[in-house]
Amino acid sequence: MQGSAPEDEKRVPRPALRKSATAVAAAVLLLPLSGAPSAQAGQPRTDTLQRAFTEAADRFHVPRSVLLGVSYLESRWDTHGGAPSVSGGYGPMHLTDARTAVTRTPEFSQGDEDARGDGSRARKRVPSGAARRAALPTELPARLLTLPAAAKLTGIPAAKLRTDPAANVLGGAALLAAEQRKLGVAAGSDPARWYAAVARYGGQDSARSGKAFADEVYAVLRQGQARRTDTGQRVTLAAAPGLAPDTAQQKRLSASATKAPEARAGRKPECPHHVACESVPAPYEEFGDGDYGNHDKADRPADQRVRAIVIHDTEGSWETTLKLIKDPAYVSWNYTIRSSDGLIAQHVPTKDVAWHAGNWYINSHSVGIEHEGFLAAPDAWYTEAMYRASARLVKYLSRKYDVPLDRQHILGHDNVPATTTATIPGMHTDPGPYWDWAHYFALLGKPFKATAGPGGGLVTIRPDYDENQPPYTGCVKAGDSCAPHGSTAVRLHSAPDEDAPLVKDVGLHPNGGDSTIGVNDTGARATTGQRFAVAGRSGDWTAIWYLGQKAWFHNPPDEPVAVHAKGLIATPKDGRQEIPVYGRAYPEKEAYPAGVPYQAVSPLPYKLAAGQKYAVGGRMRGDYFYSPTFDVTKHAIVRGEDVYYEIQVGHRVGYVRAADVEVRSSDS
Repeated sequence: MQGSAPEDEKRVPRPALRKSATAVAAAVLLLPLSGAPSAQAGQPRTDTLQRAFTEAADRFHVPRSVLLGVSYLESRWDTHGGAPSVSGGYGPMHLTDARTAVTRTPEFSQGDEDARGDGSRARKRVPSGAARRAALPTELPARLLTLPAAAKLTGIPAAKLRTDPAANVLGGAALLAAEQRKLGVAAGSDPARWYAAVARYGGQDSARSGKAFADEVYAVLRQGQARRTDTGQRVTLAAAPGLAPDTAQQKRLSASATKAPEARAGRKPECPHHVACESVPAPYEEFGDGDYGNHDKADRPADQRVRAIVIHDTEGSWETTLKLIKDPAYVSWNYTIRSSDGLIAQHVPTKDVAWHAGNWYINSHSVGIEHEGFLAAPDAWYTEAMYRASARLVKYLSRKYDVPLDRQHILGHDNVPATTTATIPGMHTDPGPYWDWAHYFALLGKPFKATAGPGGGLVTIRPDYDENQPPYTGCVKAGDSCAPHGSTAVRLHSAPDEDAPLVKDVGLHPNGGDSTIGVNDTGARATTGQRFAVAGRSGDWTAIWYLGQKAWFHNPPDEPVAVHAKGLIATPKDGRQEIPVYGRAYPEKEAYPAGVPYQAVSPLPYKLAAGQKYAVGGRMRGDYFYSPTFDVTKHAIVRGEDVYYEIQVGHRVGYVRAADVEVRSSDS
């Protein structure tokens, strides 16, 4: 990946929805996890995995660098305790077994949330049987069955391939060697001659995704990598800056990718050059009673600016997700990215407005990207191939629409504000606390670093993902503890003390209830990359302004979870005892022409008191996209005079009127 340095370093309205998704996932593991990884036996050595790569390379005559590069792009050499990825992949080589890749409950499948979030029309409800109709096919693709194939090639039992990292690496080496034999290419130590085999390994049912996978692997080989894995293993891949794939293989693979069915189907997708991307169009159709689906025609950026990119997870498999997006009665998003190889499918042109965020203002000004994954299943891990493909897509969209690469504009669905007080409890919380924002932004070329000294006035949340493991509950069953796992979230207390209550979120818990450590409760959570104004310090604790109150997090100097920053802050104007926060930046009433109903901008329950400060994410003039009919001639853009600022009000962003605030530098 160009620009990356070697490393050392959905929610639904009720917890039951996420619970049911992950409970199904747990129930379908047909082979129990047993035993412990070989690297964990006795006194663990930190070179065991590195030696496993050497031994597997020697046994199957695969260049060790190629084996390391493929594994890095699959798992970053992590083992995940023997747990499967979202696509049923195990271990450092991501050997897949479809028996663990089953249909879960997709993100928008319950029918009681409104992905449009537009008050001018009836709530959008999706068919209750949508998920059932989109079950996995009977005949599964080869990319979901590589673990059984590796077991056959090596004679190693499937259970051992799942749980023993060294065995898993042997299985991956056997698969690579088998692909090389099928291609009629001699095995050997020259990494350049393994390009086509790597493509077959990474994209067994898609020539285009295979080529993109191989290109990323060879970028890793040229760059080199070094990191400590999740089991404490030190693994190093030396850089080979002059390495280029075999020219003849490159030409054949490029020609094959160009002729592939997914390259010819549908309209040409909007994607960067160095990814595998196909068109799977979402339908724009009428289906009775004045209803239509599943997005709105627009002409962005000519009529509305694209201000944000929203990161989602699907809560369902790739196959399920692609079936649902084709249903005009369902909802929509712009792109989906596959876990196993990073293949991207575009559904809605970026000029049009997809129904994905639950807030019409955000929908009108954003692009939505779904990732095959599950927020409440910490060990259903995202692959490096997915992270990298997503980062390439986001960088492309950032350049195309001038969207800043920061956490005020690259939002999780869990950072999107509700439109009104009543809709706060129903807002989704994906991709959740296990999405690695720090690694993602490093891939975007925008790692989170200190931009000021202690007097900068702001902090950027930045815990160590692997070491930061706050407890959560509700991943499988309400109240039960989630498996310990790295997280991007920092927990916020009402005083500088671990025993102090968590800060309150009066929107999520309107009757005075406390915030919880539930995996879907975002009421006392700050996440990697988010910037907050400093409200105080006490010993090893730092306070920030959060939802109208001081929120404290443990931030010791020897193990900091935030870095100093500076930027613009908004604070109530002199003489204002408190000011309101809004979930959308709509125009004033006088701006609406005849025939377009006024959309009230009702304040959320959060009040910002005099003296409080909040990081500013952007300035915008209020507007509203009116599009309640299939007939686009009746659509209208209402533009007002009211000016708003986006602020980091809590875990979610919010909007304040410029007339209510003074904006200045945080270090002034």
